[in-house]
Amino acid sequence: MSWIDNIHVVIGIDFGTTHTGFSFSHVEDEDIGDIETNDTWPGGMGNLRTNTVLQYKNDFEEVESWGYPALCKKPNRRNKETKPIELFKLYLGNCLEKLRPKLPEKVTYKRAITDYLCEVGKLIKETIPRHWPRIDFMQQVLLVVTIQTDYSEFDKAIMRECIFNAGLIADKYSENLVFITEPEATAIYCMNIIKQHALTEPGTTFMIVDCSNDTVDLTTRKLLEENQLGEVTERAGDFCGSTFIDKKFIELLESKVGKLAINSLNENYYGQLQYIVQEFCQNVKIEFTGDDPDFCYEMDFEDITPVLLEYVTGSEKDLMEEKEWIIELDFNTIKSMFDSIVDRIIEMIRVQLDNSTGKCSAISLVGNFSQSKYLQKRIKEEFNSLVENISIPTSPIAAVSCGATIYGKSLYESKNLKNMNNLNCVIATRVLNYTFGIKISPLWEDENPPDRITSDGRIHKFHCIVERKTVVTFDQEFLVENIIPTLSDQTKLIFEIFYTREHIAVYCDEPGMKLLGKLIIHIPNVQLGTHRPYTFSLAFDDMKIKASVFNQTNRQNYRIKFFNNYY
Repeated sequence: MSWIDNIHVVIGIDFGTTHTGFSFSHVEDEDIGDIETNDTWPGGMGNLRTNTVLQYKNDFEEVESWGYPALCKKPNRRNKETKPIELFKLYLGNCLEKLRPKLPEKVTYKRAITDYLCEVGKLIKETIPRHWPRIDFMQQVLLVVTIQTDYSEFDKAIMRECIFNAGLIADKYSENLVFITEPEATAIYCMNIIKQHALTEPGTTFMIVDCSNDTVDLTTRKLLEENQLGEVTERAGDFCGSTFIDKKFIELLESKVGKLAINSLNENYYGQLQYIVQEFCQNVKIEFTGDDPDFCYEMDFEDITPVLLEYVTGSEKDLMEEKEWIIELDFNTIKSMFDSIVDRIIEMIRVQLDNSTGKCSAISLVGNFSQSKYLQKRIKEEFNSLVENISIPTSPIAAVSCGATIYGKSLYESKNLKNMNNLNCVIATRVLNYTFGIKISPLWEDENPPDRITSDGRIHKFHCIVERKTVVTFDQEFLVENIIPTLSDQTKLIFEIFYTREHIAVYCDEPGMKLLGKLIIHIPNVQLGTHRPYTFSLAFDDMKIKASVFNQTNRQNYRIKFFNNYY
């Protein structure tokens, strides 16, 4: 009996940069409604995800708290607070160094990931037995963990090591652990949701609007045969998530009590500042519908964060004392916080619809910000006449973990181990966001710019291999044939691969042109001179760009992979 026949439960873990959640289902449950999402987290919060945050004890030897309680502190402490550790997942993938958080000397990013997953694992092991008491966690559970699209094989190996060290799998190379990218998990979930609305015909096009904390990402997909999905147009994204409303709220606080006071609170009582922000989110950002012009919310600083009063000085202090330390958020003030962000999202959707070929039958809103009744209302008002079905799933915040769970169940049902190492069983086509090509060096000709002639009488140019907006299938190859050495005694070839957002480019040093990487090969048979033809190819799969060179003379292959999100 194969090990997969022993699987009874699938758990999808959405391990995110700012929030984490998990969903689970018994393999015998057939309906998507049977998937359960955990809503019991530290601190008694009933949300479907908690904060990806750790608070260590002063010696950093053990975790003091995690999740929401590690980030937000109620106003009952007078001692200055130690800032929690957050955003540590940014050490994986291609995040810029300047965006990664500075970690304490005793806490490496691997340790932080491991410690956090250990706490999540403890909660999972408490939760699952309440539903299925006889489950052997190590042997009968299939874990499906979400990752970013730019994760390399090295990043995935680190994740696997951390998951093993956290006690979630029996050994480091356990087959009970598989990965799926967050966009793929979301797509799988939304595909199942729109099918509940009788949109099941191959060729049906739908848009996923993923409104997260920091970004909003749009993908338009098409239903294909055999439960596969294709991309219709380029993915679009922008930094216009819900945290930008939080920032506008903090700007409002600064205007009321002074920027210096808020900076001091952030520096000395970070958790209490976050507590204020969460109060705003729970009572204003989520509750605001835009329908009630009398909607108003009052915040009493003496009650919410009395320590702030110590930092307010000058005219701001006089004014706040006059108002008894209460600020009032009225309808127009709240609406102004939303509108610039919501307007940007609506414009992105409009552009995405314009760029799509054919009719878009459905829009699915997922992610944290999609819970906003005001955002839902504005999108429906704008696009109800163009799109027949605009849906918000029952648990839009759990789309990623639910999609990961559905994926795990599909793997169990197919019992196809090959599919466990790639996602082409779900996503069949993609649309390129960039134009790709290589540097070539033909002989300089009279019509070429004189200042571009090289010392050996050549000119360096960009040779396009595949244009932006091209629809590509899994592992489809794009070829450049009969590439030959420029010199008869040449012993190596260097293929420099470039990409650009432009559709057409002539030179590799044009604005916006970037080097993806190089493939260097040694070329034998010097006695053949320049009569040594090679074929260069690019292929694209779920997370990798694969460059290959084929020696037409001795039929030898050379390959290299680049792990980046260029779709």
